[in-house]
Amino acid sequence: MVVWSGVRKFSAVALGTGAGLTAYLYQHIRSEERQVHSSWTNSDKPINPFAIWDSNWDYRNPRHLVKPTKNDSPQEENRYNSDLEKSTTRSVRHIILVRHGEYMDAGETDDTHCLTQKGCIQAKYAGQRLREMGVKWDKIIVSTMTRAQETAEIILKEIDFEPKKVINCPYIREGAPIPPQPPVGHWRPQESQFFRDGARIEAAFRRYFHRAFPTDKKDTYTLIVGHGNVIRYFVCRALQFPPEAWLRINVNHASITWLTIQPSGNVTIKCLGDSGFMPAQYLTNRIPSEAKNVV
Repeated sequence: MVVWSGVRKFSAVALGTGAGLTAYLYQHIRSEERQVHSSWTNSDKPINPFAIWDSNWDYRNPRHLVKPTKNDSPQEENRYNSDLEKSTTRSVRHIILVRHGEYMDAGETDDTHCLTQKGCIQAKYAGQRLREMGVKWDKIIVSTMTRAQETAEIILKEIDFEPKKVINCPYIREGAPIPPQPPVGHWRPQESQFFRDGARIEAAFRRYFHRAFPTDKKDTYTLIVGHGNVIRYFVCRALQFPPEAWLRINVNHASITWLTIQPSGNVTIKCLGDSGFMPAQYLTNRIPSEAKNVV
């Protein structure tokens, strides 16, 4: 009996040990499968290589602007450090984008695409909001299309800026910047339109989106009054998102988008399509149905 009791105890211990060992090995083998691969757990080594930020996206990183040292002499090192100092900016560049107000899609030419009554009210609210921000504008750039011109004219009545200093820019006219992903069935421009408009809109991005100049002694504020497609493309490009994603974003008429470019080249977005400053009955983002294809 004593022997049989010892055998039973030994068997129980062996079975328990074997079960525990088996469970441990099973979990160990599956550990790689069960591991959570999240970008925030290894942000220094993102899983997606395209998530790595390009600090020289505007080709204005000071170290890329200065000629490297020829040798290890103190003179060359002093020259390099001096040039680097002159090429380094310390100011923040703010770019605020406003979409035009609601407009009438009447007639075949841009001249007839004027703001609706609601669009004029939206522009006024946007101007009031910009005034409340208390910003001293360094530059105001406006698309040459009628609806943007009319929106800017209303905004200028609300803020402190000389109209004669406004820059009218054809590069930021509305267009088809790049074929969107995923495609949409109701909007399929010709490939030639993407080829034509895309180059123009990309040129506008490169012209206006960059870190501040080394000669800027203070933060600068640029206001751009333009169009929904262009603004959405600019946002994707500035944040280094896939530009094909631009059509996934929606911005209301006369809404405000605020991007900030740090001296390091890092870009942040303070607000995207903000229209909370106007009453709900004035929130729109499409052409009114009664205004389409009216001659």
